[in-house]
Amino acid sequence: MSIRISVYLIAALLLLSACEGVKKKPVTEVALNTASQSDIDLLADNLILKYRLVTNQPSEKCDQTQGDGHCFEVELSFTASKPIRAKDWSIHFSHIAPIQSFESDEFRVQRINGDLHQIELSSAYRGFEQGETKTLLFRALHWSLSETDAMPNYIVSSKNTRPKVISSTRSAVDPDTGLELLPHVVPFDNHVKQFKRTADDSTQWLDSKSLFTRNQAVDKVEFDVSTAIIPTPKKLIFDQQNRYLTVEQGLAIDFGNVVKGDVSAALARLAGFGFNANVKGTKLSLNITPDPTKIKGSYHLLVEHNAISVTGVDGNGVFNGLQSLASLVTLNSTQIPLVEVTDEPHYPFRGMLVDVARNFHDKDFILKFLDQMAAYKLNKLHLHLGDDEGWRLEIPGLPELTEVSSKRCFDPTEQQCMMPLLGAGLDSNSAVNGYYSVADYQEILQAASARHIQVIPSLDMPGHSRAALKAMQARSKKYSLLEQTSKAVQFQLVDHEDKTEYSSVQFYNDNTINVCLESSYAFVTEVMTKVKAMHQQVGHPLTRYHIGADETAGAWLESPACRDFVANNKHGVKDMSELGAYFIERVASILSELDIETAGWSDGLSHTRVENMPALVQANAWGVLPWGGHSQTHDLANRNWQVVISTPDVLYFDFPYEADPKEHGYYWASRQTNTEKVFQFMPGNLPIHAEFWLDRQDKPFVADDTHIVDEQGKPKSGPLDPGREFMGIQGQLWSENTRTNNMAEHKVFPRLLALAERAWHLPQWAVPYNYQGYKYSQQSKVFTEQLRAARDAQWKKFATDLGSKEFAKLDHAGIAYRLPTVGANITQGILSANVAFPGLAIEFKQEGRQWQGYESPVAVASNVAVRSISPDRKRRGRTTYVKQ
Repeated sequence: MSIRISVYLIAALLLLSACEGVKKKPVTEVALNTASQSDIDLLADNLILKYRLVTNQPSEKCDQTQGDGHCFEVELSFTASKPIRAKDWSIHFSHIAPIQSFESDEFRVQRINGDLHQIELSSAYRGFEQGETKTLLFRALHWSLSETDAMPNYIVSSKNTRPKVISSTRSAVDPDTGLELLPHVVPFDNHVKQFKRTADDSTQWLDSKSLFTRNQAVDKVEFDVSTAIIPTPKKLIFDQQNRYLTVEQGLAIDFGNVVKGDVSAALARLAGFGFNANVKGTKLSLNITPDPTKIKGSYHLLVEHNAISVTGVDGNGVFNGLQSLASLVTLNSTQIPLVEVTDEPHYPFRGMLVDVARNFHDKDFILKFLDQMAAYKLNKLHLHLGDDEGWRLEIPGLPELTEVSSKRCFDPTEQQCMMPLLGAGLDSNSAVNGYYSVADYQEILQAASARHIQVIPSLDMPGHSRAALKAMQARSKKYSLLEQTSKAVQFQLVDHEDKTEYSSVQFYNDNTINVCLESSYAFVTEVMTKVKAMHQQVGHPLTRYHIGADETAGAWLESPACRDFVANNKHGVKDMSELGAYFIERVASILSELDIETAGWSDGLSHTRVENMPALVQANAWGVLPWGGHSQTHDLANRNWQVVISTPDVLYFDFPYEADPKEHGYYWASRQTNTEKVFQFMPGNLPIHAEFWLDRQDKPFVADDTHIVDEQGKPKSGPLDPGREFMGIQGQLWSENTRTNNMAEHKVFPRLLALAERAWHLPQWAVPYNYQGYKYSQQSKVFTEQLRAARDAQWKKFATDLGSKEFAKLDHAGIAYRLPTVGANITQGILSANVAFPGLAIEFKQEGRQWQGYESPVAVASNVAVRSISPDRKRRGRTTYVKQ
């Protein structure tokens, strides 16, 4: 027995020794060469990169000093389809969430600025064998809850070579939907680790079965949408016998006292639907009858058995009446129902913000967008032209603003262009880059005037100003080299002695104008004078300008210029904390001298001193409702300012429609903002939404609108002053990850139609605001079951009108609106399917078979894919799947 054990022991020791010998065997060294251009080309063409979210669940490895200790893990994998023997190369890429830490033997990753990061090779890097995969695991701040959070266009470069985009990271276009795809992103497959923000997140991943159940609320509801008008008029009487006026030979237009230019755009839309001007056609009488007791834009529309008349209180009113006439039209029909409409807008301010600064959207996109705004009676275009990532408006005399800051390429000095932030790639001529020339901008202004839309430009300041800073730094360097000192410092926006270390909300350390330099205000004055002149030249006066004034980082705290400014009590500023408010107050004063009204975001404006501000101020209120957003909104309104409701959790159209990781958009305030949610909004009573909406983790919240005081008894928040009302509402399209015009339209439409509904029409189910103050929750029940039933009934009709009539008009206009995903269920081998907008067609496909139309429940023998189809049958909605 002992001999046998000894033999086994000797054998084990010999085996162990052999294994140790293998471990100690030196690794074969592969000679690596310094990367040449051909190596960079090889890497770009043959390195297959994959981005995979591992988990959103935080661990002890998260940086506990940031983001409440929350972070998420991502695995980047790199597979070489050919051997790679080059060294000294790196990869630049965009990642919205700053990377905190990483794990890799052969790679290092660091954040450069904002979203721009760089992967470098460590000393342990040994190159790639053919087919070899290497990985880099990193942790980034907060959460990643959508597959579209990842950015495209990773750039490989080395010293003295031309950088190139890694082909595997380029975006693609889905041929069915027309939307951007990111092939390098690995789809989510874990509900708990990938989809949930925290362990107690109650958000449910919306699958086909859940959507089928929800859609049953509108499914198979029969409505006659022939008399429907969007937005809903104040009073509509339709013929009880369902009679129609048949317009076979077009419209014989009698302009009366109406200026043709006031209505030409509306008549052009009718002509596009087949109702052309024709002296032999049905008579269409237009007339303006001024009435000071009625709101601007009010009108009366009468469709009789042999004629149509539109009477407005002004040219805008006649225009609106014609748009309601167009709303009555069903495409490919010459019949218009007999109706009488008496109508007026609920809010005077009915707006949309379009961000063209982060990613550019060209002139043709804006012109088409104006057509649709006018079609649904929106009247304010907030055009966001300047931000950290781009400046999009030509300013005569300051060419650097567009020569440098309208484009992104690969220039670490940022003297020729800006670095490729937000995954922009290398092509400075790509669609995400560009600007409006003076002629382009004036064409937009003229188009807006013809549609009774006011353009409110915005070039964000003093934060969100990186593009302006980089352009003016390039200008200063140019004139310094020419030894023209006065020009070099004329529009200086930074104190070069400022040593402040700061990070903006978007993680930039160099994006804030120094508010203590007179040259900063010279720049503002110069820009605004030139923009005002552009407007004046085409008869679209610049009457209101949006400063921005939000999310200021305080970059001047260590600035000698600002220390001197405060020490000498200049302009009454006694403390560094007052500088941000001082900038807004001073710019507002500059605007007043130019006879321009001031607008800005609520967070910046809330810090200003009312006595130092103009009497007329527009404040865009963007407080999140579950976070007590109503309180700041009420405070601003109680200052007697014009408050425009811009609530993110319902009016930020860059947010996803549904809680699904394949839905596009950010979600910091809401995981799901579909068209029905926008329709449900009661902008005149913000806290009431606590009764039926949930927070961003699908949890109930409380909205306390009573008088609240702090520990010292000082008023902290409270209700609106008696009789105080809001000026209007505005939808927002921010474009950080909206890189194409199709994606922009997908995000805005059809939500824009529900926005127009809430801006124009006050429904009977809306709960009046309680000026005494009230505390709302899901238990308060102020929004009664009867009111909910009335709201839901109107939604069913609205949804049916969209699916049966309005979507066809959007198709006709070439709008790439979001087609809804299909709800579907298979029970005992029978497929049932539905959509949120009755009237839209559905297709389904069984495994191994072709797509076919769905009409009614049908037997299926396998798992099924489903999708919706546009009325013109040119586009499909995103495909979803339902299992047996």
